[in-house]
Amino acid sequence: MNLPFLFAKRYLFSKKTVNAINIISGISVIGVLVSSAALIILLSSFNGMENIIISMYSQFAPELKIEPRTGKLFDANIPSIQKLKKDANVLNYTEILQEKILLQYDNKQYIGTIKGIEANSIDHKAKDSLLISGEYTLMKDNVSYAVIGAGVQANLGISVQNALNQIDVYSPRKGVKNSANPADEFNIRSIQPAGVLKYQQDFDNLIITPITFAREALGEYNRVSAIEFYVKDKSQIQKLKNDLQTQLGENFVVKDREEQNPTLYKNVRVERWAVYFILTLISIIALFNIVGSLTMLVLDKKEDMNILKNLGANSSLVQKIFFYEGLMISILGCSTGLIIGYLFCFLQINYGLIKVEEGANMLIDSYPVALRFSDFVIVFFTISIISGLISYFSAKISVAELNKLKLTD
Repeated sequence: MNLPFLFAKRYLFSKKTVNAINIISGISVIGVLVSSAALIILLSSFNGMENIIISMYSQFAPELKIEPRTGKLFDANIPSIQKLKKDANVLNYTEILQEKILLQYDNKQYIGTIKGIEANSIDHKAKDSLLISGEYTLMKDNVSYAVIGAGVQANLGISVQNALNQIDVYSPRKGVKNSANPADEFNIRSIQPAGVLKYQQDFDNLIITPITFAREALGEYNRVSAIEFYVKDKSQIQKLKNDLQTQLGENFVVKDREEQNPTLYKNVRVERWAVYFILTLISIIALFNIVGSLTMLVLDKKEDMNILKNLGANSSLVQKIFFYEGLMISILGCSTGLIIGYLFCFLQINYGLIKVEEGANMLIDSYPVALRFSDFVIVFFTISIISGLISYFSAKISVAELNKLKLTD
């Protein structure tokens, strides 16, 4: 029989001599409850925002990408790369040619980035979700079309409905300098815009064209900037990445989505954990209510402790009683808070209780939330460990003060 636990349970739920102690104990439980619920709700909110940000990026980013370790361009006609075209696990294989260029449209100029790809290189399910206007078309009836970033459209004032005006693409011609006619120093090609991509920093300045058009505009017919592809079996991505890296050697780098944009993933995680630590500090302040509750309880049960000591109990047993009391307050409050947090997140996910202000966001109509079991584990152990430490030192100090008070008497 665990005697300290039995006493602690009795003291927690029994009525105290002084009614204020019941109120302070209730406040302690509510403080832990609110802290736990707030932590789980905010972490789940960040999970939802993280999922939206990464999914928007993932729609355009390939699952795997091969780049040269040094330099911008490389020859893709090597056996290990060519095998990928025949690999049954590889989807939407495409060679990429990407470079900075000068764009001109209706007497306006803008420096953007041309990205030449195969017409079917992006998952067809993602094409429409990437656009805010027009259609995702790169080739129709052997005519090349472009899909442009929102930044390109905004700076050049491009209308995809206007079929008369085309975008002029200027690229420096290799090996030509100080020509009598400055126009001879550039490759100049024109293309009709077909669609506009959603606003996103990673591709706002892009103009996406068929790779054949990009080769003509850049004057680069044999080399590519990268190779991008998707994988049928998502569970094999890491294995395929490692195998490819081994086959290609040190001259190439094989990147997954996180490695293609490490800043995005890092920022999302840093923001999430920063909020977690800030809320944890606030929770610590709330958990200090346990100190007041235990101190008052020690004074209230002074006579009971004297009886226990006369029966042979030592200071360690008395200290354990109040330590368990503080621990039970925190576990009760934390468990209830996690349940309330879960219910709120469940209702938000299924019914969208809190709506996004109308017109402020075109992507979502209610604040996104995503539940993760690991968050519940983290919050429970965080609250339990902090409250356990507070309870331990509070019980120890309170019992020591009680002993001093007894000696004085």
